[in-house]
Amino acid sequence: MFQRKPPTLSSKEAAIQLLSRRDHGEYELYQKLSLKGYEQDAIEEAINFCLDHNYLDDLRYAKSQIRQHVYKGHGERRIRQELNQKRVSESTIEKAMEEEPQDWFELAKSAAEKKFKGIKAKDAKEYAKQVRFLQYRGYSFEQISYALNSDGED
Repeated sequence: MFQRKPPTLSSKEAAIQLLSRRDHGEYELYQKLSLKGYEQDAIEEAINFCLDHNYLDDLRYAKSQIRQHVYKGHGERRIRQELNQKRVSESTIEKAMEEEPQDWFELAKSAAEKKFKGIKAKDAKEYAKQVRFLQYRGYSFEQISYALNSDGED
């Protein structure tokens, strides 16, 4: 059977190498280090080292994830779900959302305009398709209604 050879870098070095490429959440970094074959004690030591030296910060990570998802046209619900899956605490998500304020209604509208090129649905079936698209993107019903029913006049 395939034997994984032991890691050549220390767990701290591996953690710093991963964090030098992009921000990671605590849980995500833990998972990556365990997949590389490090022992639990070594992983915890590396994570504590990174936390002590401010290399690892879940709030900074959450804010960067919010910016990335907004850029992709995702809504608040989808962003929250992704952060929850990456085991970022609810309080950290709330703080990050406060520090990265968005106009979710306008974002929903621009996502709809980009996808549907400003063309209104001709029938109920097409409207439902547009609603499903925006739901999948993580927008609430109020935001979807605003996006699909507001005309260009303000």
